Amino acid sequence: MSILTEAQAKTILDKVIALSKADECTATLQGSIEGNIRFALNNISTSGVVTDTSLSVAVAFGKRSGMASINEFDDAALERVVRRAEDLARLAPENPEFMPIIDKQTYTPSNTFNANTAAITPEFRAQVAADSINPCKAEKLIAAGFLEDGQSFVAFANSKGNFGYQQATGFNYTCTVRTEDGRGSGWVGHALEDAATFKASHVIEIAKRKALASHEAKALEPGKYTVILEPAAAAGLISFMMNFFDARSADEGRSFLSKKGGGNKLGELVFDPQVNLVADPWHPEAPVMPWDGEGMPRTKLPIIRNGKIANLSYSRFWAQKQGKQPNARPGNLLMSGGNKSIADLVKGTSKGILLTRTWYIRMVDPQTVLLTGLTRDGTFYIENGEIKYPVKNFRFNESPVIMLNNIDELGKPVRVAGDESSMVMMIPPMRLRDFTFTSLSDAV
Repeated sequence: MSILTEAQAKTILDKVIALSKADECTATLQGSIEGNIRFALNNISTSGVVTDTSLSVAVAFGKRSGMASINEFDDAALERVVRRAEDLARLAPENPEFMPIIDKQTYTPSNTFNANTAAITPEFRAQVAADSINPCKAEKLIAAGFLEDGQSFVAFANSKGNFGYQQATGFNYTCTVRTEDGRGSGWVGHALEDAATFKASHVIEIAKRKALASHEAKALEPGKYTVILEPAAAAGLISFMMNFFDARSADEGRSFLSKKGGGNKLGELVFDPQVNLVADPWHPEAPVMPWDGEGMPRTKLPIIRNGKIANLSYSRFWAQKQGKQPNARPGNLLMSGGNKSIADLVKGTSKGILLTRTWYIRMVDPQTVLLTGLTRDGTFYIENGEIKYPVKNFRFNESPVIMLNNIDELGKPVRVAGDESSMVMMIPPMRLRDFTFTSLSDAV
């Protein structure tokens, strides 16, 4: 029962709405079939498929709200979950920031479902693991990785007649390759829409080369360096910064986008003019659901345009308070760039450092988005357009706001894989001036 058709989902949701005696009711159905395979020390360690379907019901009496969920769908179970939500709502205190449910909306579907990805089998996953492990074994390297794939659906309805339904698929692969003595490490990751375009035997070569090349790393003095950030390395920093593009936090003085004396920096030049960020649920390489968590329709929304703040996120409550139009929370983040590859950026660098990944990133100062973290899995010194030798990893202290004001050149954006952010991101590799390394790290 994990993946319901639109008709099946609507039948259940209509029953729930009809059962409710509250002033308003919203019901949401979600289901998924998620497959995975994990390997380490050149052996498969776990593999499986997890299926799940759940229903959540949110109701309100005036400004008192309650929510309950269940994973049974017979008529008696549906009535139980509605009554439980209503009982909780009656007990709840009034919410001074309560907003009524949204009216009926129109959603333009996005292409979030791919049949090839939905059709992945255990045999496919096993082949991915074999194609990752065997080339490493042949060169006395050690592979550890994870493939996670799945298909899902979400459907919702409310007592004002709003309804939405859409299916989606996902595919995410990461692999770390180490030398036998643990002194060399390389990493590769891919997040794709179409599993048929993925060949583990090809992408594993990147991680292998970096693992072999990063052996016998030399120590460089910490300081400010020109760096080339691969897309995964840049995404880890940029995703932190995006948490501060909320209009309320800026208006209340809690953000780097707050203005002294009140207000926010909407329309002001904050970044290098090369910086352009947009959210677009219909992007062909990074589609996302055409609504946010409240059911607000997403639109193509510029966030940074030529370095200027083009839009901030206005919740319905804060928009009403400030006399603004609310907008849906973005589901993806797309940064524009050029056409050059990482190799092209390296060729154009006289002296610098190439970073494969940034890791263990933590906030130091929210007002400036100063972050600290570590490099890992392949850090290399560049001289006269060539990678000369591996270097020991660093701890960095850097703000993505400052980082995006020190751009030399941007490469071709790619979809980012891994654990950097739950948001779907297309990020270019970038060459930056004066990136701050504060100390050496024992990370590999």
